[in-house]
Amino acid sequence: MADHSIKGKTVLIAGGGKNLGGLVARDLAAHGAKAIAIHYNSPASVAETEETLAAVRAAGAEAVAFQADLTSAVAVEKLFADTIAAIGRPDIAINTVGKVLKKPFAEISEAEYDEMTAVNSKTAFFFLKEAGKHLNNHGKICTLVTSLLGAFTPFYAAYAGTKAPVEHYTRAASKEFGERGISVTAIGPGPMDTPFFYPAEGADAVAYHKSAGALSAFSKTGLTDIEDIVPWIRMLVSEGWWMTGQTILVNGGYTTK
Repeated sequence: MADHSIKGKTVLIAGGGKNLGGLVARDLAAHGAKAIAIHYNSPASVAETEETLAAVRAAGAEAVAFQADLTSAVAVEKLFADTIAAIGRPDIAINTVGKVLKKPFAEISEAEYDEMTAVNSKTAFFFLKEAGKHLNNHGKICTLVTSLLGAFTPFYAAYAGTKAPVEHYTRAASKEFGERGISVTAIGPGPMDTPFFYPAEGADAVAYHKSAGALSAFSKTGLTDIEDIVPWIRMLVSEGWWMTGQTILVNGGYTTK
């Protein structure tokens, strides 16, 4: 029988230097992960990534970090190769990479569309591809998408639209990788209280998002807090392995399918 606990496992987290990814890294280390590779996109994130590395090591896990723009297949291949060289083949691969754009359909430029596709869709595709090639048997893969996949709303065509393909990638990968005991899932958080959320939203929109969830009154911010998502990721990459091929919206009743 395969061991589906976190204890002793090797983990790769794309976008793991700060915010939700950083908290996931800390959490998995606290639950016994042996080694964690943390990817971060921008040199501007070095300080926060170093803090995450220190916290992971303080929890008893080995930790390494790699900086890369993952919008090319070669960069994703290198991230997995560097991880394997440093800490061994991953048992768990988590992709939290994403970019938000809120803009009327008619105002979205081709350059903006291409960038959103590269970050939200292409990166996820090749991350899943490399995870399928390199994870140990009985591994776990989880990708962050968005609860807007269950929404009927304007202005997010380029954001939700470029996250939407990941739902099918997840289904297809779960079928193809399942023969090796690998589970593949996606989580769609509601609007999250992170620095990425506020620049895209006006004051009225922020107020709406803070009140739209059935459980909003019981959240410390009214939004989805990153602490609300971490236990779901932990569950899906451990004892929750029997859930595969699914996209789960975790949002306090903000939206559903």
